[in-house]
Amino acid sequence: MKKIILTVAAAMVMTMGYAKTQKTTAVRNVENYSFTFNLRGLAVTLGLTDYQMEAVKVINDNLNEDLASAATAGRHERHKLFREAFRKDARYMRYVLDDKQYDTYMKLVEITLQNKFGR
Repeated sequence: MKKIILTVAAAMVMTMGYAKTQKTTAVRNVENYSFTFNLRGLAVTLGLTDYQMEAVKVINDNLNEDLASAATAGRHERHKLFREAFRKDARYMRYVLDDKQYDTYMKLVEITLQNKFGR
């Protein structure tokens, strides 16, 4: 009886250890599609006010939610949702930033997309 209990306990521990280290494809896709940045660095680069910093944070959170949806979507729809998420982000940023800040932001986004996704 003691051997059976120890065998079951060992099997459970090994199974939990294996399951804990494995990531599903969906989780990896969501992590690959996240688009976060250093808000303080962006604020300094763009010269953001406190209001703009809050708005940019909210817009970035919404962008990441949209990108998570795109990452879990079907293969054929993923690219369309990805593009739409960034179009919506650009539209919202246009309301928050002035012309010079917006141009700089779009350059930074383009460079980041090229470095991260090769697009």
